[in-house]
Amino acid sequence: MATLRDIKRRIKGVKSTQQITKAMKMVAAARLRKAQENIVNARPYSKKIAEVLTHLLGIEKTVSHPLLVERTVKKLAIVVVTSDRGLCGSFNMNVMRHAEEMMKNDFYEMLNNDNLLLYCVGKKGNDYFSKRNYKIIGSFPGIFSHLKFEFASGFIRELSSKYISGEIDKVLIVYNEFKSVIQQKTNVEQLLPIEPFNDSIEHIQFTDYIYEPDKVGIINALLPNHLNAQMWRVLLESYAAELGARMTAMDMATENAKELIRSLQLTYNKERQASITREIIEIVSGANALKES
Repeated sequence: MATLRDIKRRIKGVKSTQQITKAMKMVAAARLRKAQENIVNARPYSKKIAEVLTHLLGIEKTVSHPLLVERTVKKLAIVVVTSDRGLCGSFNMNVMRHAEEMMKNDFYEMLNNDNLLLYCVGKKGNDYFSKRNYKIIGSFPGIFSHLKFEFASGFIRELSSKYISGEIDKVLIVYNEFKSVIQQKTNVEQLLPIEPFNDSIEHIQFTDYIYEPDKVGIINALLPNHLNAQMWRVLLESYAAELGARMTAMDMATENAKELIRSLQLTYNKERQASITREIIEIVSGANALKES
């Protein structure tokens, strides 16, 4: 049985942990507000580019661009977006397991033939897949501490270059989409080739604009920008989802610590009361023995 000193030491340890989890919750909450603002600002831009491209591609149906061309998939690249740090519940495991199941079930043949390439954005994904001997050709840890649009555009340039040159035939991205502080949704989206837009925004009414210099030139300029905007949005979604998951996990940890402290304090009081009772019995027994002698 634990002594009073052991129980007291454990209460002190749990209280220290509770202070840490409470502080981490507050930091995550402060950062989440800024992350939510960034998402709100990025979503309309991403949506508007898709709308304009929908209108233009609907008019110029014969336009040809390397990023739109579909071909037989011989080499597949999967981008897995995770966090750099833990203590955010099942946030990372949801993405990694989803990606792993998809690779083993849907792309088993390419995985066995070494034609499945993996990009890991975030330290946790790289650690997970490197330990399991997956073919990682790109790892980007530490980007979320100083998240910048330049990373998204540079990464898209690398993927687009390899797609156009034929090194990869398709690019999928797996990430957590931010829904609310307590809810994240694991999504799989196709980055390359760029999928048709018509199905998602067919209800929008477009004005018949006059485009300068010409429609095809604008399409060629907007397609890379569309990819940049999508990648930037995905990174912002994942970062906000991470902060929401960490905030929720730290809140639960703080509450669990509070309950554990209450339980330990109750155990400590019972043990202390029993110890005092034993001491009184020993004193009374000793006094009675002296009287009898």
